[in-house]
Amino acid sequence: MNNQIFYLATVPFESACQINILPQAHPAAHLHGHSYTASVRVPIKATENMALEPVSFLKDHLQSTVEPLNYTFLNQHLETPTDENLARWIHNKIDLAGIDRVAIQSTHDSGVDLDNNGHAHIWRRYRFEAAHQLPNVAQGHPCGRMHGHGFEVILHANQNLNLINADALKKADMGVDFEQIDRFWQPLHKQLDYTCLNDIGGLENPTSEVLANWIWQQLKPDFEQLSWVTVYETHTSGCHYNGNHYRIWKEQRFESALRLKRVAADDKRRQLHGHSYLIRLHLTAALDEVMGWTVDYGDVKALFKPVYEQLDHHRLDLLDGIDDADVTSLLYWMKDKMADSLPQLDRIDLFETPGCGAVLCWGEEGPALPD
Repeated sequence: MNNQIFYLATVPFESACQINILPQAHPAAHLHGHSYTASVRVPIKATENMALEPVSFLKDHLQSTVEPLNYTFLNQHLETPTDENLARWIHNKIDLAGIDRVAIQSTHDSGVDLDNNGHAHIWRRYRFEAAHQLPNVAQGHPCGRMHGHGFEVILHANQNLNLINADALKKADMGVDFEQIDRFWQPLHKQLDYTCLNDIGGLENPTSEVLANWIWQQLKPDFEQLSWVTVYETHTSGCHYNGNHYRIWKEQRFESALRLKRVAADDKRRQLHGHSYLIRLHLTAALDEVMGWTVDYGDVKALFKPVYEQLDHHRLDLLDGIDDADVTSLLYWMKDKMADSLPQLDRIDLFETPGCGAVLCWGEEGPALPD
């Protein structure tokens, strides 16, 4: 697959709302509020008429779009302010051609991504506490010792979550809402929480990949809209599974300084400045049936280390072989540096500030990861 570049921007806003089409017993039917984040993503081909620095342009444009919603009652702007309908409202108001995705995250644990075809992808996050050990790793591998994690699981569903109005709701099945996803999850939570995973049938070798597959098998027969299962083994690594193949990711942060050359003469980013960057490496590989993983997270970190050491606590604009230190140039530089050592790598995310950065993808994308 050819290289694809997407630029992303995220902004927060505070709003109150109530979802009137829900039964009165539902908590979201009452007046309540959220600290929302809104995100937009556009492909590089749609940024030709933007400023020299498209991420900042996107952020400013998104900020002005959501500003009328900030510290307001959302029902004054749209009749049924579900996450999905709010994403549609922003998509219609933002006045940018070529938008690939609009996302709304209303809580830490739930949100929706709306693609450029108007199709909604919803997600809900859960946590459980458990012990495990991997029985097939080499002697001395830390995961061979009994240890534990606060595991997080995200259940993803391809479904138009909340219909636009009450009349439509009366005429059609509402599909899947967050509370329904909760009901699917609760029996599994009882099985997994405060246990040793190795003692559960099917989880004798409880890697992230095996656990994601196990959860999929438990849920998919009754939860037909389920599209992906995501398992966070740690805060910085995890696995997606969609019933056919696996994708893993490993992320790290690095602290770096830079100057930008290809910005306007009066742009302050021409000055020496810096960021706390977040990089996320995505890999696709076949499952090793003995080890129960696709690629060891520790191996990913070790193979990335020579590149990481060139980035962390350095001047990025002085890197050998780079013309400028914008996110696009950095992504291509990193891909080139890791082509031989990590052939399973097929996507890199790079964020200069929270939710603002770019994605370089040359394989299948998989589901979006929330903040």
